Amino acid sequence: MLDLWYKNAVIYCLDVDAYMDGNGDGVGDFRGLADRLDHIEALGATCIWLLPFYPSPNRDNGYDISDFYNVDPRLGSLGDFVAFTRAAADRGLRVLVDLVVNHTSTDHPWFQSARSDPNSPYRDWYVWSEEKPENIHDGIVFPGVQEAIWTYDQKAKAWYLHRFYKHQADLNIANPAVREEIDKIMGFWLQLGVSGFRIDAVPFLIEYLGLDHAPARDPAEYLSDMRRFLSWRKAESVLLAEANVSMKEVTSYFGEDGNRMHMVFNFMLNQHMFLAMTRKDAEPIRRIMSIMPDLPVEGQWGSFLRNHDEVDLGRLSSQERQEVFDAMAPDPGMIVYDRGIRRRLAPMLEGDIRRLKLAYALMFALPGTPVIWYGEEIGMGDDQSLEERNSVRTPLQWSDRKNGGFSSADPDDLVRPVLNDGPFAYDKVNIADAMHDPDSLLSFVRELVRIRRSLPEIGWGIWTVMDGDTRILAMRSEWKGNVTLTYHNLSDEAVEVTLEPVQGTDTDETAYTSVLFGQGVPPRNLKPGTSLTLPPYGFAWLRPDQERR
Repeated sequence: MLDLWYKNAVIYCLDVDAYMDGNGDGVGDFRGLADRLDHIEALGATCIWLLPFYPSPNRDNGYDISDFYNVDPRLGSLGDFVAFTRAAADRGLRVLVDLVVNHTSTDHPWFQSARSDPNSPYRDWYVWSEEKPENIHDGIVFPGVQEAIWTYDQKAKAWYLHRFYKHQADLNIANPAVREEIDKIMGFWLQLGVSGFRIDAVPFLIEYLGLDHAPARDPAEYLSDMRRFLSWRKAESVLLAEANVSMKEVTSYFGEDGNRMHMVFNFMLNQHMFLAMTRKDAEPIRRIMSIMPDLPVEGQWGSFLRNHDEVDLGRLSSQERQEVFDAMAPDPGMIVYDRGIRRRLAPMLEGDIRRLKLAYALMFALPGTPVIWYGEEIGMGDDQSLEERNSVRTPLQWSDRKNGGFSSADPDDLVRPVLNDGPFAYDKVNIADAMHDPDSLLSFVRELVRIRRSLPEIGWGIWTVMDGDTRILAMRSEWKGNVTLTYHNLSDEAVEVTLEPVQGTDTDETAYTSVLFGQGVPPRNLKPGTSLTLPPYGFAWLRPDQERR
């Protein structure tokens, strides 16, 4: 029997070095994380996704890995990692870890061996060119920061491929030895208690760029190989793909028979959500949902508002992208790589609690599994003085005490500064205060998570977008006879909606009960066919009254 636990999960993503410092050295660690799992448990999340925690020179927030089989000493040891996974399991929390195998750090022993000797067994683990490649500037991922995708190495006397920064050399995925090593890496962490992997940069993982003699086999078939290995080692484990691709392309990531990725982040929908919030109209969301493909039974979307990177708007038109920039990133310094916004959600929405609650209600109502970036549940801000994406990776604000309760270290020794100025400073936005405020964003998100987990039809069921005023996104989700209607008013005006009939019942006797409702929405006895007024940025989640059915 299939174990599809991820379809009704709530995933909480965090950076270990920014969550909680357990030993007072200014860097978050596994000891601190294990000690503060109560926050994630109380939030109602069911799964933790960890950003890279492996040994690394840390020139790219740990994505430049120098050892796939260990823990960065700043964060603890393998023993601390196992203690953490055990503590998480005791609380019913699963763990996903980042699998970053598109590239390694140039400091990795594999690359150092490869560049030192053309006869090294690791030479063919990377992609080399003796001559200067013609496509040296093609497909740059980080415009304005990255200069090329090939760099000449004096010691190797050859050019090496790097789709990302020059300190991240691409692995040669066509090499069977590389694929075998990736299997070992997955098997190692599965053995230590993880329930799967978020796979970084999947489109770049499955390409044969730069190879003189590319295999005839479709590189996307490698995803099927990964899935087979994973299923053999730990049947209930999952693969979550970071693949910012079009709706036409995304089907191949799931596989026609559902034999590749279990989950794929819905980047297209995310980008159009920000356009919809900017325009205060649901039409952009409706447009994308109308072309979302049907997924295999094992397939699932990953829904999100913010993540650890920029808000990537690269799939919007230039005009649409500028609309969002003007509204949510008015300072040019808030824009990165010409396509994204390096701000957290709360500042983007000007700290408006109504809009924040609406955004989360909307995201949790979408088909898929919701993913929350740490700190977003309390409406944390960002630090624009930090470079590139680090602006949204400041330490979690636990309280109004020193360093926001994150660490007892000297502030100068912190891994990154804690926000200590402005409306989102730690003395104004923190977990301790939010816990005791029934009107806080944290209190709302906790309730939202509780309700969402009680409505499996949203994660599992058949969904439809209902017709009506385009300022409203109205959806119907149905699974095993259970129905949920969700209405979200993206505008700053009150809007009326007409409740649809409850199928298979006497509409005179059956009413809807609100399970989640915004200001001004009555909780019970909402008759089908009658009008319901949603206030500005209001929302309502409704189910047929079970007692009357």
